[in-house]
Amino acid sequence: MIIKVHKVYSEGIVTNDQALEIHGNQIISISPLLITESPEFDSVAPGLVDTHINGGEKFHFTADPTLETLADIEDSALKNGTVYTLPTLITSSFENMKKGIEAFKTYKTLKPNTGILGLHLEGPFLSAAKRGAHLLKYIQEPTEELLKDLINMAGSEVAMLTLAPEFFTKSLFDLILKSPINISLGHSNCSFEQAQNAFDQGITLVTHLYNAMSALGHRSPGLVGAALANSVVYTPIILDHEHVHAGAALAAYKAKGQKLFLISDSLFQNYTKNSFKWEEFDAVLEGKKYINSEGNLAGASISLADTVINATEIFNISLAEAINMATLLPALAIKTKRKIGKIAPDYESGLISFEGDFENIKTFNFD
Repeated sequence: MIIKVHKVYSEGIVTNDQALEIHGNQIISISPLLITESPEFDSVAPGLVDTHINGGEKFHFTADPTLETLADIEDSALKNGTVYTLPTLITSSFENMKKGIEAFKTYKTLKPNTGILGLHLEGPFLSAAKRGAHLLKYIQEPTEELLKDLINMAGSEVAMLTLAPEFFTKSLFDLILKSPINISLGHSNCSFEQAQNAFDQGITLVTHLYNAMSALGHRSPGLVGAALANSVVYTPIILDHEHVHAGAALAAYKAKGQKLFLISDSLFQNYTKNSFKWEEFDAVLEGKKYINSEGNLAGASISLADTVINATEIFNISLAEAINMATLLPALAIKTKRKIGKIAPDYESGLISFEGDFENIKTFNFD
């Protein structure tokens, strides 16, 4: 199949009047349109990549870690141009996490070309002081036995694990870093020095910058300060005008540049779920945010496509650069082996089309 496009958005730049040759799930070649050819599509970009997403339109993955929920998350995300996702299991029992991992194993077998890249375990080795909406009863301190159980359970299905580094000794870090799981620091009350120690051991990612982590103070820089100060550390951010003030987001953009990328952290997608309760976790949709019974933020409702638009406004950047923050940069941050995030030969054909300033987004299906 040949796709004739007026504007191709990839790697932060726009290339005009190109023909993309697609075979199945792979891009074969890219070449300029002939002078006699006319574009069929206004704009094409790589499919968006959301590394932090909790539910679909109906189901929440931690509450219902099933095949049906995975399909709900993937189908709901595709409506907004998010082709690739990491469904997130927040802090819960090992039995619940195992159920979600087994569901994903089966899902991959049934749908080998799924855009679900793996799972994100957000816990259970977190700080109680920075747990946010996570349930205290499931938070645990790591031991060698627990870590070995988690690593064995995770297999190759878990792409990302969020943990609080202040509870990890050198031997525990050595154990988890030898596994194939990509480690991210988050929900942590660690000191700057504790965070720096973790980064020195090779960790290059944090979970939702600013939120649920020790703040930047001029005498105690915390995890925020360590993340901003380290040039190799990727920092995802939730640009919904609720989780992070625009000024703080702009400061992060100035500090991090190509290491700042976008996530949704959506509790549910597309504003279809007005309330939710799982055990003691509860949330009500108020405007464009979810609030729990304590009056605290309980999750986002924004789509990744919405964050792209917000990025252009908050950072005063081009649409091409903002799209790169939701495609190639998250793919690099999670070190996925799949060739996604840009439009180039041999890369996957998980593409989206859109019009104007990121309007009327549609996903391609080349199956």
